[in-house]
Amino acid sequence: MNTVDVGPLGVAASLTLIVIAVGLSWRERLGLGRSIIWAATRAIAQMLVIGAALGLVLADDTPIAWSWLWVAAMVTIGSATVASRVPGTPGVFVVTWFALGAAVGTSLAVVFGFGIFPLEARTLVPTAGMLMGNAIGATALRPHLAEAMRTSITPQIEQTKIVGLIALPGTMTGLLLAGVDPLDAVLTQTVIMFLILGSVAVTSVIVGRGIAARLVTSDHRLVA
Repeated sequence: MNTVDVGPLGVAASLTLIVIAVGLSWRERLGLGRSIIWAATRAIAQMLVIGAALGLVLADDTPIAWSWLWVAAMVTIGSATVASRVPGTPGVFVVTWFALGAAVGTSLAVVFGFGIFPLEARTLVPTAGMLMGNAIGATALRPHLAEAMRTSITPQIEQTKIVGLIALPGTMTGLLLAGVDPLDAVLTQTVIMFLILGSVAVTSVIVGRGIAARLVTSDHRLVA
């Protein structure tokens, strides 16, 4: 299998796109230059820390229990992130924690229960991470519940429709760069896309219903 060695020079080269983005923001007077620079700086710092931590968690001699703890931490941090978007709304953290836990837990049960992936640290953490990232993006809160859930789920439906046609998705691209057989890469990406779509739908419905129950009375009035 081929290996990919990006190195510091490769990372520095990729920053060219950040410079271009900042330049475009300045030219079009979007006021996003500082935000882009801060996002890039924070991303590098976070990924270095995460990379070091994952090196320990995913080591061959590390018990898989640490990987499960990592997944639990992702669910908790994700719930806190969603709760921070709507400060003052009661019960958001708890509802989101159960929603994300149900979505990720069900998806992982399918993946490992049916033997799609082997239950190992190297598959558990990345799979849970991809599911979490997409599920958190689906926790929109709008005045009309049905429209809110539709708005949350539709982008992932559209993404699933065009997968592989316009752009190669991340998992598939990574596997191809790593030298994996193209058919295996396609099948793996297909499984991931289906799991993401399902987890997004589950999270949207649970969070939407849970928050609505706390904000709206039985006679459809907003809670004061």
